[in-house]
Amino acid sequence: MIREMDFNEKAYEALVEAVFQRFPSVQKAGFDGAYKPGLAHMRAFDEALGSPSRAFRSIHVAGTNGKGSVCSMLASVLSAGGIRTGLYTSPHLVDFRERIKTISAPEGWSMVPKEYAYDFLAEWEPYFIKHGLSFFEITTGLCFKYFADCGVEVAVIETGLGGLLDSTNIIQPLLSVVTNIGMDHMAYLGDTPAEIAAQKAGIFKEGVPALVGESAPETDPVFAETAWMKCPLTFADKVKPSLWGRRGEMLEKMDLRAVSQQKNLRTVLAALDILRDTAGLRIDEETIFQAIVHTAARTGFHGRWEKLSDVPYVLCDIGHNAHALRYNFAQLRREVSSGRFSSLIIVYGIMADKDLDPILPLMPEEATYIFCAPDTARALPAQQLLDRYKAWRSGQGLGSGNAFAAPSVREAVRMATARAQALTDSTPPLIYIGGSTFVVSEAVNLFRK
Repeated sequence: MIREMDFNEKAYEALVEAVFQRFPSVQKAGFDGAYKPGLAHMRAFDEALGSPSRAFRSIHVAGTNGKGSVCSMLASVLSAGGIRTGLYTSPHLVDFRERIKTISAPEGWSMVPKEYAYDFLAEWEPYFIKHGLSFFEITTGLCFKYFADCGVEVAVIETGLGGLLDSTNIIQPLLSVVTNIGMDHMAYLGDTPAEIAAQKAGIFKEGVPALVGESAPETDPVFAETAWMKCPLTFADKVKPSLWGRRGEMLEKMDLRAVSQQKNLRTVLAALDILRDTAGLRIDEETIFQAIVHTAARTGFHGRWEKLSDVPYVLCDIGHNAHALRYNFAQLRREVSSGRFSSLIIVYGIMADKDLDPILPLMPEEATYIFCAPDTARALPAQQLLDRYKAWRSGQGLGSGNAFAAPSVREAVRMATARAQALTDSTPPLIYIGGSTFVVSEAVNLFRK
């Protein structure tokens, strides 16, 4: 399929930019501009491609938070067990090809090659235009076709939004996983946990085992009703996985360091038990242990409680809703109270369509905030974010706080690092960058350069 003589870096960049402009991603245009629910277009596109979705076995993962971590841990384990593994996740931070990876031992991970992506986009662009595909449908088709062409045996596939109407939901997996349910994307998924759970449970398939990572009174009946007379259902937090006795050692050594990984780890271990019993997965305990401990290194997983710098000490995380930030902000408080750091500086930006109200009470009161707006039309302007923050504090009788607005992520990072360097305490401060994938993406780029 690849016509390398047609490829060069300039042509590739131009084609990718043209496709991005014509078929904007949710990251760039928001859900109103880019989200197209339903499976008809994806099924037709997959058929036009030669039905590559049927060429490999798969594991399907949905949920509000933790999907990327669970997918990456599973992919790391499968590849360590000698299985040629595909990994499809979103969003990307720097390069859209981060979404589509193959992982094998001992070679490690690699993104879909630029040459392959170029040829695919050039060949199928007329189809995209004629049928009005979304960016996510295009990348999903590219993913399935690439996995089929390069001989992937098992692919770990993350949903984009929801589950029932998500483009990835044309696969027939070995296992369906829902990590958890939180209040996010309510305009598209529902106004209650039960309504959101019904959308996520839409990935359950006839006769395919289903696993839910976190049980809750509001959502358990929805999952049970969806699975009833259809598929066996397991709640990870109601079972004791085989390797659960080594969880403390795993968590201590894992290169995914967020506290939230405790729940993700239990989901992964429960999933591996199900795959062992239903799909004949045979991977020894020590291989599983080492693969999970080194997930980020083995899969190229970034932006989740990731250290960007030692001096000053900088962490970033793409957690962007109250469900995720509750864990992140609590962990930041513990880091500072441990005495390891003298103070906390938070670089924070958010999309205008996100619900800020449940997030404001979670934000550490003692931190210095530098609010910013990433380079996207979807972002809430930094001054508006600062005003919202000060108004909330005033309403709580907390005063205006120590907070500033920066004109860009670059300037916010510069202000944060300058403030950290100006502090003369022998104990260094901690800088945290987050609130939005866009903020983290720009910060990662800055520190890499």
